[in-house]
Amino acid sequence: MSSDKPAVTVIGLGSMGSALAAALLDRGHPTTVWNRSPGKAEPLVERGARLAATPGEAVAASPLVIACVLDYAALYAVLDGEADALAGRTLVNLTSGAPEQAHEAVGWARERGADYLDGAIMTTPPGVGSTEMMFLYSGPRAVFESHRPTLAALGDPLHLGENPGLASLYDAALLGLMWATMTGWLHGTALVGADGTPATDFTPVALRWLTAVGGFLTTYAPQVDAGRYPGDDATVDVQIAAIGHLIHAAESRGIDNALPELLKAAMERTRDAGHGSDSYASVIEVLRARKEEG
Repeated sequence: MSSDKPAVTVIGLGSMGSALAAALLDRGHPTTVWNRSPGKAEPLVERGARLAATPGEAVAASPLVIACVLDYAALYAVLDGEADALAGRTLVNLTSGAPEQAHEAVGWARERGADYLDGAIMTTPPGVGSTEMMFLYSGPRAVFESHRPTLAALGDPLHLGENPGLASLYDAALLGLMWATMTGWLHGTALVGADGTPATDFTPVALRWLTAVGGFLTTYAPQVDAGRYPGDDATVDVQIAAIGHLIHAAESRGIDNALPELLKAAMERTRDAGHGSDSYASVIEVLRARKEEG
């Protein structure tokens, strides 16, 4: 194993943790691993990883410790007693969780003398190691920059800001966008499929349309920030009429309409709030209003 690159420790060898360790090995990083079930480390050891007998031994082996375990409770259960080993090291936590948990983890790490970065993995295990896949990080920029070259072995590292909860918050927001997009595509696929169009024929057209939708987002983002929504392209009133055609077509073909009905309801609330002649971006006003009401 090459020693010209910084050593790294990976705690947790589920599917994702194993992929992280493999990517580090591929880039020549001396890699120490630990897992509660040591048998999961065997394929990595065969590739040159070092298996630590205890979490403390694993942490002590490297200046950078990457944790990818089930949840924050598991993180604390594994590392809570390793204060001496953690002191002076950087813990990068790629465990899924809430922004509030990331804030708590900062204090937990600080008490043990460790720097802390929170992270989110925006890919599945097969995508780890690809420069096309985003890894989101939040926390001290200086800490991030000092380890950026190593983190780049996992994917494209993006620093979102000093607020430690940002990576988890972006993760939740982007997953919501993914689910909404995929469900919209599936609804459209079911709709055209009812008239005999295969998904493989519909999807290239859908992907081209998504490129145009990306342009709408670029247009709408400054409107959202400014709180002004000029209806220069298509107003909320126009969108309400258009989605009515979708609902009718789906209903006529026996396709579930829960998603478009939900979208229509949001548009109608936006219209009723006085934004009928504004752009679709004004829907954010009713989404924010629901938060305030709660």
